[in-house]
Amino acid sequence: MSDDVAELDRFDRAIISTLAADGRIAITDLAKQIGLSKSPTQARVRRLEEAGVIKGYRAILDPIQLGLDYVAFVEVKLSDTRERALAEFNKAVVGLAEVEQVHMIAGRFDYLLKIRTASMRSYRRMLAERVSTLPHVSSTSTYVAMQAVKENGLSDVV
Repeated sequence: MSDDVAELDRFDRAIISTLAADGRIAITDLAKQIGLSKSPTQARVRRLEEAGVIKGYRAILDPIQLGLDYVAFVEVKLSDTRERALAEFNKAVVGLAEVEQVHMIAGRFDYLLKIRTASMRSYRRMLAERVSTLPHVSSTSTYVAMQAVKENGLSDVV
């Protein structure tokens, strides 16, 4: 296994899976669920946090309830893909609140963005005024999501 990948046993995986489903579970309930006592469970959670396996805890918001039900995936092609240009694009794109995810892609375009807005109108404005003006953007292609079939995290795979 790579030096960067954490060694996880069945208890660690059970902790991760349980916390991914319910980050607010009490440590005593977590301990019962995974089959350990409270102290070793706390120590394992602390170790997983310190190792960066558990990066934090947060509320999972419902974007539909917040009026953000328009989702578009945007292919972005850059005019320059040298390291400095990539760094400039990366720095600028992370500042856009509507951009939920940014992935550098190996393929016929350079980045794939997941953008969430309230409407087609707000998306078009955001694309024209903010995404298209990011450093080194030469072209974009938009794919509109009609339905999210699955949007949860890693709890299904650990």
